[in-house]
Amino acid sequence: MPTYLVLGQFTEQGVKNVKETIKRSDAFKQMAEKHGATVKEVFWTLGQYDIVGIIEVPDEMTMTALSLSSGMLGNVRTQTLRAFSEADMKTILGKLA
Repeated sequence: MPTYLVLGQFTEQGVKNVKETIKRSDAFKQMAEKHGATVKEVFWTLGQYDIVGIIEVPDEMTMTALSLSSGMLGNVRTQTLRAFSEADMKTILGKLA
């Protein structure tokens, strides 16, 4: 299953309600399950991003729907990165001419 890294920054609303961030994370995990995705990890971070999630999702359309569903809640702005494992990279590199 494809893996994605989701980098999140709290919106003004998200910061105002930061005490609810763990509850929001749990709700996001449930939302992901309803989309057929699995949240492998959620980390709260220092620096440019406030949250990093590692998510396994069946396909790009599912990831897009999950991102939009989460964004509609207004607590975080996200940037999504497709991640490739070492095994994925071996396959990719094997296809190089």
